Amino acid sequence: MSATPEPVGTLEIALSHTRHLLDHDPSAAAEQAREILKVIPRQPLAQFLLGLAHSANGQGDEAIAALRRAVELQPDLPDAWRTLADHLTAAGDAAGADHAYAQHIRFSTRDPRLLEAGVALAENRIAVAEALLREHLKQHPTDVAAIRMFAEVAARLGRYADAEVLLERCLELAPSFLGARHNYAFVLQRQNKLAQSLQQLDRLLAADPRNPGFRNLLAAVLGRVGDYDRALKIYAGVVKEYPSNAKVWMSYGHALKTAGRQGECVTTYRRAIELSPQLGEAYWSLANLKTFRFSDREVAGMQEQLQRNELGDEDRFHFHFSLGKAFEDAHDYPKSFEHYEQGNRLRREMVQYDADETSEKTQRSKQLFTPGFFAARDGWGSAAPDPIFIVGLPRAGSTLLEQILSSHPLVEGTMELPDIIDLSRSLGGRRARTEASKYPEVLAELSADQLRELGDEYIANTRIQRKTDAPFFIDKMPNNFAHIGLIQLILPRARIIDARRHPLGCCFSGFKQHFARGQHFTYGLEDIGRYYRDYVELMAHFDAVLPGRVHRVIYETLVDDTENEVRRLLDYCGLPFDERCLRFYENDRAVRTASSEQVRRPIYRDGVDHWQHYESWLDPLKRALGPVLESYPAVPTTWGEQDG
Repeated sequence: MSATPEPVGTLEIALSHTRHLLDHDPSAAAEQAREILKVIPRQPLAQFLLGLAHSANGQGDEAIAALRRAVELQPDLPDAWRTLADHLTAAGDAAGADHAYAQHIRFSTRDPRLLEAGVALAENRIAVAEALLREHLKQHPTDVAAIRMFAEVAARLGRYADAEVLLERCLELAPSFLGARHNYAFVLQRQNKLAQSLQQLDRLLAADPRNPGFRNLLAAVLGRVGDYDRALKIYAGVVKEYPSNAKVWMSYGHALKTAGRQGECVTTYRRAIELSPQLGEAYWSLANLKTFRFSDREVAGMQEQLQRNELGDEDRFHFHFSLGKAFEDAHDYPKSFEHYEQGNRLRREMVQYDADETSEKTQRSKQLFTPGFFAARDGWGSAAPDPIFIVGLPRAGSTLLEQILSSHPLVEGTMELPDIIDLSRSLGGRRARTEASKYPEVLAELSADQLRELGDEYIANTRIQRKTDAPFFIDKMPNNFAHIGLIQLILPRARIIDARRHPLGCCFSGFKQHFARGQHFTYGLEDIGRYYRDYVELMAHFDAVLPGRVHRVIYETLVDDTENEVRRLLDYCGLPFDERCLRFYENDRAVRTASSEQVRRPIYRDGVDHWQHYESWLDPLKRALGPVLESYPAVPTTWGEQDG
């Protein structure tokens, strides 16, 4: 026999009372919602209100459960989907959040012309959604819901500049549209417009201080600008709200690692593993501390996880990289290489990288950047002397150089700044991988004023990364070696330091490393060998056309003759010698790379020849390197003769 239905009026009064309680007593609101659900267990609005009450009480895990139940009972609850998306974002479930946000957009409209586009967006049929929205906006150019949906399409395609323009228009028309403003803050962050993103987040949090999605994005941006104290406070609050969510603990661990709080970050990573033993990234986070050693029990746990057929590829390759490190520490090099190789094979299948394209870009740069090209533009660009660029390949000692230089009182260390790469992409004007980039050839078309403005813009955009009044700062993005021509044109007074390491040591160290983003050339021995070869060829070209412009530091020489190399480095930078640069390991600044723990110790030789343990497996790498390997630390003479 079914229960007697609750009178509609009574239900409406109970729901209204629950909404009222939310504003000043969320615990009482939760209790009221539970009372409604005792009588009507499948009441979706009561489930939604229960989720809001849990959210207001800082009970994130419980909020997610209640909100999932609400949209299961009644899918067309746009506010429930939005709130669920905010919580999933804070909990680190990016895929779940994307789906929930798409469902929010889908059910937010009652316009039948937009419903089809909303369904397509929710089902990730991006091309269909794009076509429908484009046609709709031709007829209704001020429809803010459609503009926001179109911006979502652009963001899904990685066209963040297009999404930014659309969202600006959306907010002009509807300044109080918080969903659009949240999207706007996100796309600004994705484009490294961090100061602007923080401005938008301030407005969002003024309107909704407890919103977990807003707070999570704020923590991410604060981490990007080096405000780790504020970011850590937010993450500490988030783990209290989502205590059973492994990815939240892992994000907290990343922030603790960067701040140099290794003991605490190990504890948080291990907590993530307790909650989710299949989370391979948590194990890799421990391995990536470099100075950490796995226990036998932890090694057995990883091997056990790899036996599970249902384990996803992302977790699987993280386990392989982690076991590669574990067996390396145990001096079992055959097993170690086997796991490194399997991890790289899986990762290589998931990324797009074309070694021929890199080689072609190298040749195009050599053709453009001639002595005459630079002579004709002598004196152009910004007058700012502030930046010190450290370039090269990852794992070549650049973090060590940064730590040494940032120990000088006149130099501030920041991090691997994406600004030069972002600028090169913007100049290239490429909207899809199939399109040809106009960069670097487009640089020949820029006037003296335009180049100066680009240099001044770089200085202005990176200002947010600088926390002291030191006159110089370091940009340690290694891939900037490909953009030395651009740097010379827009920042001719900047210093450029090339960190170079033995090709087998450097390349194999990169092969062992899983990078959170970018560096897609590292997942194959042949790919990374060709990349190193292209790098050496391009640097030899700049040595020929801009003699003395770049200061090179050979890693092995730095290890063997530290003081003299540090003095040479400081002389090049125009800095007086300072003993603190030799005691760089006492510098407690935040470090955001895989070498963060290693550079907090004195220089040691252990890693210089470590690659020799793996030499029997490195023939593909040696063949790809060719004459570069034979010539090191010099370069093949034919390049210098050709370029001179």
